[in-house]
Amino acid sequence: MSSEVVAANVLQRNFDATQPNQKWAGDITFVATREGWLYVAVLLDLYSRRVVGWAMGARITTELAHAALTMAEQHRQVARPLLHHSDRGSQYTAGQYQQGLTLYGLQCSMSRPGNCWDNAVVESFFASLKTELIHRRRFQTRQEAQTAIFSYIETFYNRRRRHSTLGYRSPLEFEQETTLVTEGVH
Repeated sequence: MSSEVVAANVLQRNFDATQPNQKWAGDITFVATREGWLYVAVLLDLYSRRVVGWAMGARITTELAHAALTMAEQHRQVARPLLHHSDRGSQYTAGQYQQGLTLYGLQCSMSRPGNCWDNAVVESFFASLKTELIHRRRFQTRQEAQTAIFSYIETFYNRRRRHSTLGYRSPLEFEQETTLVTEGVH
């Protein structure tokens, strides 16, 4: 008996959210180093496109995806319900990951088989990461790549990278400005 869970595509490519922590989307990509692959798992808040959870490691495992989920849960003030969307990769369908979603009270949504458009926002983030940081660059070690990706996410992408969908503001600026407006401070 398999402990894998495949969920319906509840998100249905509706990538808009009206507030933070309403919809998260996640996926895993890989980066070449001279030591071998470095796998990068992320969770983005679809409201601001902010990377709210991430993890990196030498193996593509359920634990890697779960570490990104745990980081997001620990660093965000999450209101319920929250929709969590991913592809149908074994890391996300695994019983351990599904138990994490249940523990945190998140509703699971998954892309249709082999359909990258169902998770387009995360695919777009990975394209930006690879174009803006990794293209034509060869990392010597996984640690070198981890350091560069950490800096890209935490000091550039979340804080300074402008997005047309956010009125040419960074994810952090967008969240700060819209939080002030919703709290009645202008």
